[in-house]
Amino acid sequence: MPKLTVENVGEFEVEAGKRLVLALTDDAHIDQLHACGGAGRCTTCRVEFITGEPAQMTLAEKNTLEGRELTGCRLSCQILCNDNMTVKATSRLEGSGRADAGNRPLDEIEPQPVEWVDK
Repeated sequence: MPKLTVENVGEFEVEAGKRLVLALTDDAHIDQLHACGGAGRCTTCRVEFITGEPAQMTLAEKNTLEGRELTGCRLSCQILCNDNMTVKATSRLEGSGRADAGNRPLDEIEPQPVEWVDK
């Protein structure tokens, strides 16, 4: 099982292939934002990688990050936990002014079909 380390939170074993956004909420029990429900559109689920950043990303993530001119972060809703990784959860409900974190993302990455590209 891959190990997810969340800076200032702890270390967690997560099921291989689990979406990072769900590992953050289910396993690390943090208030990770995901306003669009994990569809890769809103960028509220941002994380910063300390180690273990995947070399690939979904085309949806790439287009969204480029469209918003965001660098140095990734969208946790578009990442699978297949290897050990250490992240800093930068988009949290606390202090955001939002009423809730968003609808629970599906278990599978969306939008479908998922197309993987180099980072």
